[in-house]
Amino acid sequence: MALIVQKFGGTSVGSVERIQQVADKIKKFRERGDDIVVVVSAMSGETNRLIDLAKQITDGRPVPRELDVMVSTGEQVTIALLAMALIKRDVPAISYTGSQVRILTDSSHTKARILQIDDQRLRADLKAGRVVVVAGFQGVDEQGNITTLGRGGSDTTAVALAAALKADECQIYTDVDGVYTTDPRVVSRARRLEKITFEEMLEMASLGSKVLQIRSVEFAGKYNVPLRVLHSFKEGPGTLITIDDEEESMEQPIISGIAFNRDESKLTIRGVPDTPGVAFKILGPISAANIEVDMIVQNVAHDNTTDFTFTVNQVDYDNALRILEKTASEIGARVVHGDPSIAKVSIVGVGMRSHAGVASRMFEALAKEGINIQMISTSEIKVSVVIEEKYLELAVRALHTAFELDAPVSQEKN
Repeated sequence: MALIVQKFGGTSVGSVERIQQVADKIKKFRERGDDIVVVVSAMSGETNRLIDLAKQITDGRPVPRELDVMVSTGEQVTIALLAMALIKRDVPAISYTGSQVRILTDSSHTKARILQIDDQRLRADLKAGRVVVVAGFQGVDEQGNITTLGRGGSDTTAVALAAALKADECQIYTDVDGVYTTDPRVVSRARRLEKITFEEMLEMASLGSKVLQIRSVEFAGKYNVPLRVLHSFKEGPGTLITIDDEEESMEQPIISGIAFNRDESKLTIRGVPDTPGVAFKILGPISAANIEVDMIVQNVAHDNTTDFTFTVNQVDYDNALRILEKTASEIGARVVHGDPSIAKVSIVGVGMRSHAGVASRMFEALAKEGINIQMISTSEIKVSVVIEEKYLELAVRALHTAFELDAPVSQEKN
């Protein structure tokens, strides 16, 4: 008998019919003898509907505390419906909101972080033979205020509960049947991975893969919670995300996957006086505007000036460009140039640690396709490049083949 935490996202519980299907699936686990805690999101589209209502009332600027009070109701509907569906199937069940479980968070409304979980109530219910259904995405602060964890926060709730309960596995049910070597919509011969390390998954998530929320992977890695990504309504083993086994990693493929992000833009400030502190003068105002910088390249010219290039998310491009133009006039730079038509492509794999020449192999594959590399960033288990956005899919396909990630034709995803 195992203790399993299962999480079902908005599309998985998007209608009464789907909630009934989820209840049928949970019943099978109970019949097998497993103890089950279920974390659910709001029904598909419900959170957006609630946020839109708040914006209509507040001219687009809702008070964070009150917004949390309202959007947390979406999950409350789902937990009650799922508990009802289980009870109808003669499966004892009980539902709890985040505050009833006492998922204690800080007071950062709309983006709170979990501090502590009181698991006594859950353990008592599990001992009594009940399936416990918990609202994801929400908690409560020390003052009793309802808080929410930000988009994708239900994944974090599930992992945090699994860590607190020392569950045997945390299963994330979604609309894909696992983690793939890359997006199957771009590469038809992408393969489902049987296993991937926390490190690799964290890199993949941060570099554009949207299968799991980054914070949930960080949490799972920190507390060593085995994570498994599964399809909500199709049978299959999914993908297990776990710690890096050094013995196994000796036989690990060099590259586990290819991530990409279309939502990147590049900014360059040229002819900057090359003096101490110049990087702070450029990036300080960007940071003060709460704009996150990704890749950075600095080149020093012969005339004691420097060219400074960095990337930001496309949603921040216009604001960052305005700030940079103001900075340029203040520090005496020659020109500012922006390019919103770029993309980032990354290869990820713990196998890089024990194999030389991975980056050159990547660059060779791109060169063969006539794709120019504009920026490069590396870490111990990843290499990222910035290229023109129009070459993105060609680059991903070329790299997928170059690193022998293509599935045999008979295994292509339909």
